[in-house]
Amino acid sequence: MRVNLLLALAPALLLFSCHSNPQENNSKTTSANVDTTTVKDRSNIKPASAQEILAKKEVPVLCYHQIRNWLPTDGKRAHDDIIAPDRFESHVKMLADSGYNSILPDQLYDYLVFDKKLPEKPIMFTFDDTDLDQFTIAAPTLKKYGFKGVYFIMTVAIGKKGRIAYMNKAQIKQLSDEGNTIASHTYDHKNFADFTAEDWKTQIEEPNKKLEDITGKKIEYFAYPYGVSKSSTLHKLKDYGFKAAFILSTQRDENYPLFTIRRIIDPGTYTAKNLYNSINKSFNKKPVSAK
Repeated sequence: MRVNLLLALAPALLLFSCHSNPQENNSKTTSANVDTTTVKDRSNIKPASAQEILAKKEVPVLCYHQIRNWLPTDGKRAHDDIIAPDRFESHVKMLADSGYNSILPDQLYDYLVFDKKLPEKPIMFTFDDTDLDQFTIAAPTLKKYGFKGVYFIMTVAIGKKGRIAYMNKAQIKQLSDEGNTIASHTYDHKNFADFTAEDWKTQIEEPNKKLEDITGKKIEYFAYPYGVSKSSTLHKLKDYGFKAAFILSTQRDENYPLFTIRRIIDPGTYTAKNLYNSINKSFNKKPVSAK
């Protein structure tokens, strides 16, 4: 009964998407001098402290949900989370033409923790909620411009069809096999701040296992539904095998910056110029000084 109810509610939840925040790998044309492999042997490297991570320049991370044309039934607020395919491509093309290179979470982690060099003008593309159009439209568009992305999967939705269609297991596996990163976005989009003891199994442990079975790879990254984290339980994510987690555009946690990496939404109302200006405004701030 509970599962059926959740399945029925999942599409409705997605209409609000992660932007309804109650709180508000291979890179393109990478320089030959930049090593894009991840750090394998960390035994002789001292990990950066939280303050040292906060002092590093932030990498722009973009967040997307549905890649489709607006419908008359879409509310005004939903226009932020729904971007038309042609507009999405114009934004991706602008970033490619501007010299940006896509990176994946392992690269970002190694930069933040082990000071590994990134390609010039790094950027990360992330997609929430498992929507099918992320596979049929977003992934081919990124590939066209030499980019890869991160797909945060809400496992309750896998293979479901209806007013909103979602990716199936084979499509998720294909994205992973093509070098994109598959990551966790809970079972059914439950607010992280409201997790009970039972939720760590149903919202984290079981979804991770399912995604690992699909991809054959360890799930090490997480995006909070609605972008909402909770400082008192951030440490538990590490216990469940996560290396980092992503919020939206709220403030990073000073003790757990790896588990509060900022993203910004690329709204469906933005022009390519709007996005370019938003990236510069959001991620070119002066870093916090290390103590």
